[in-house]
Amino acid sequence: MHISTRIATALDCQLAEDICMLIELSARQRGTGIARRAPKFIQEKILSGKAIIAFTEDEQLAGFCYIQSWEQGRYVAHSGLVVHPKFRQKGVAKKVKKAAFELARQRYPEAKIFGITTSLAVMKINSELGYQPVTFSELTQDDAFWKGCESCQNFDILQRNQRRLCLCTGMLALPEPPTHNLTHLILDQHEK
Repeated sequence: MHISTRIATALDCQLAEDICMLIELSARQRGTGIARRAPKFIQEKILSGKAIIAFTEDEQLAGFCYIQSWEQGRYVAHSGLVVHPKFRQKGVAKKVKKAAFELARQRYPEAKIFGITTSLAVMKINSELGYQPVTFSELTQDDAFWKGCESCQNFDILQRNQRRLCLCTGMLALPEPPTHNLTHLILDQHEK
């Protein structure tokens, strides 16, 4: 079965309710914390060009993820990663996450990309993309980001620990170092 990923478009807004239900179902099935999202919020991410969606060849929704920036674009989070149960264990999460990572790098090349997760599979995917596990102090300190955790069943743990730790693991990918064109540097030096 072929699964394709792309940046979600306005036509995909009709799937916002289904995406929210998938996120809720995933949280219940895993028994771990996943913050709830409202359909309007998902639609906003889609309309702003900050969402990745995956489909099967016959146009079934297979997966979803969105990016969100914090601290004036210094940090970008991948959030809401979900795969339809019928398509799990088929590499969909990896495809969606990779596409979200590329979208984040394209839109915010200087940003630190991060995520928090309780999923070992997501941690493995993140590691393959260059993320490193970090303490929460290395992530955005924007209160609005952490407010998003309030709907998670583990929020009391995060709150009790003054946002320093929870059941989630924080992971961070630093921006690509700037590349310098050495040819120009050499020519500039030679011309002097």
